[in-house]
Amino acid sequence: MEVLTILIPVSLFLGFVGLAAFLWTLRKGMYDDPDGDSQRILNPQYDDAPKPVKPKE
Repeated sequence: MEVLTILIPVSLFLGFVGLAAFLWTLRKGMYDDPDGDSQRILNPQYDDAPKPVKPKE
């Protein structure tokens, strides 16, 4: 039972850290344009396919 005196405060601390991180992302506007992200992933302009490498002679 003594382990609960450590685990409960640690879990509350981690929960508050996660909540603070989520609120920070909300303030930074990271969830403002989900439709734009879904359209950009289909646009060939943003294709990140690697270019072929020429062999060294």
